[in-house]
Amino acid sequence: MARGDPLQPLLHGDPLKPNDVDLGALSKGIGHVFARPELAAEALTHRSALDRQAELKVAFPHGNERLEFLGDRVLSLAMADLLLRRFPSEREGGLARRHAALVRAETLVEIAEAIELGALIRLGDSERAQKKSVQANILADALEALLGAVFLDAGFVAAADCIAALWGDRLARQEAVLRDPKTALQEWAQARRLPLPSYREVGREGPPHAPVFVVDVTLKGHEPSRGRGGSKREAERLAAKALLERFGQP
Repeated sequence: MARGDPLQPLLHGDPLKPNDVDLGALSKGIGHVFARPELAAEALTHRSALDRQAELKVAFPHGNERLEFLGDRVLSLAMADLLLRRFPSEREGGLARRHAALVRAETLVEIAEAIELGALIRLGDSERAQKKSVQANILADALEALLGAVFLDAGFVAAADCIAALWGDRLARQEAVLRDPKTALQEWAQARRLPLPSYREVGREGPPHAPVFVVDVTLKGHEPSRGRGGSKREAERLAAKALLERFGQP
């Protein structure tokens, strides 16, 4: 992408040196060799690292948040295109359920862990010291940021190729339509003439820059179940999944 491109302001200040990132390990993991290593550096810089290294704060004052924003949209579009081509006879509802299952935070975390992305992310001392492994939401965000970085580095086709490779096994397993747990729980309740489930945020855990949402789901006549996730939506999904499992539902 040319230096005069309007998307260039995603980068700030002078780019970091290529050896600030293990580009070999990164390229092996995601299947893309960066022409502009500074994009990879930005994608792997969590906001918590900015107070530890002054040069990072100058170069990337928002950490990888802006690239994460972009990567989320790149992933959504690329996945929609992949599903349309893989399932030419699928109706919109089925495609939407498949899409939700493939782009949700849990799937991102599984892929990030498979390519050992956590070892490459720049974190603040508190994030590294207090936990044996990188928080799930930080892994998911960094993977999205990398997809945004690939898009800026080489365009949409390159980013889509990375996504197709990283999600390959999961796409192959999409032969059966996956139901979202919230939808499944709603259908379970309706089949038994029960009121619809209700969701309530009961708290937040973790630091302000990486909150973990805590949500309870309640269904008339049953004890509530709880879910925790990097977003309120994910916490609701996990709470519904936990309640379904109590009912013996897959």
